Amino acid sequence: MIQPQILRDQVKEHLLKQIGKGELQIGKTINLAALSRKIGISVTPIREALSQLEHARIIKAIPNRGFIVQKLGATEAEHLYDTIAQLEVMALENSRFSPSSIADLNNILQKSSVTQNLDERIQLRFRFHEILVQSCNNPILVQIVTDLKTRLLFYEQALQQDVSFYEQIDAQHKAVIEAIEEDNVPTAALILKMHWVNALKHIQNQLDTTQNI
Repeated sequence: MIQPQILRDQVKEHLLKQIGKGELQIGKTINLAALSRKIGISVTPIREALSQLEHARIIKAIPNRGFIVQKLGATEAEHLYDTIAQLEVMALENSRFSPSSIADLNNILQKSSVTQNLDERIQLRFRFHEILVQSCNNPILVQIVTDLKTRLLFYEQALQQDVSFYEQIDAQHKAVIEAIEEDNVPTAALILKMHWVNALKHIQNQLDTTQNI
């Protein structure tokens, strides 16, 4: 018999993949029965997985409706980007980068600079930051950042549709790598913090635009 924890983790993996592909729509209720039929897992571990995702603030439980992907908001965006900025800087300051991890960062940057596909650029952007914090010696910190970025992905998928924004992102990523290569952690941390500040400003502008339409 398959352990309940394994089933729950399978559900979480399925939902996280849907989020990554942009297949979970903001404001829509997650249909437990339909999800159960689709992945062939009973409702109980699905509820457990959804409860864990709610705890990570990725989705929200609504009385008499179930679980939904909650709508985007300026206040949440500010809190998310600010928190991730602080945690990533903390992770960077507690990291030791190997030549292979630096090579991985450069590889992601190269791929991002040549693609015009915005969905791919979003995925590469998140992959860059995933590699950036992997060298941190605090696994709890890394997990918290990872959970927060899952919610952040909804903002970037919905609102980051400007190619020039990603050109700025690539330039900032390059500057971070160069500082790391020079073993200049304070400079890398400063650039990283400004990177998230600029990303938040862009998101806030996009939210203002969509709300005024």
